[in-house]
Amino acid sequence: MRRMFNGYQRKPRQACTALIDKLEQPVHLEPMRTFPVVRDLIVDRSRMFAALKKVKAWIPIDGTYDLGPGPRMAESKRQWAYELSKCMTCGVCLEACPNVNSKSDFMGPAPLSQVRLFNAHPTGEMNKAERLHAIMEDGGIQGCGNSQNCVQSCPKGIPLTTSIAALNRDTFVQSFPRLFWQ
Repeated sequence: MRRMFNGYQRKPRQACTALIDKLEQPVHLEPMRTFPVVRDLIVDRSRMFAALKKVKAWIPIDGTYDLGPGPRMAESKRQWAYELSKCMTCGVCLEACPNVNSKSDFMGPAPLSQVRLFNAHPTGEMNKAERLHAIMEDGGIQGCGNSQNCVQSCPKGIPLTTSIAALNRDTFVQSFPRLFWQ
């Protein structure tokens, strides 16, 4: 997604990683539009954090006793899970997504990708159905228009639309029995 400003194309990105000499001049710096502005360039990303809470983007372990070494993941699964774990919750993917805005309740690609990451973990699988149910509700996966702007803008190169496609399949499989036995 690119916006025009004084004839220059702008692409959502992190200011902290931008190399000034590689940018089109003049450089225009502004806060993300997806999130409410707190002050100057500071934005309130609580919308994204609320979505992460809604989908329980963590593995619930209470820490009251030693669980020993965790379960092993197959190397191929571990490698793509590592790619998803690179998310820094910067919000650039939400800024680039045309479906995340003040008129929409779509949670965006970052929380969805975290659902896939935690559902793939052997310990996180115990909450898979609960997470999938959360993304099947309003503001969930059905809000994705597959514009792929999130993938193009992600500073870590996370395959967000691949995760969303896999979650579409998982939510269909989860909802399939309800179509016949309700």
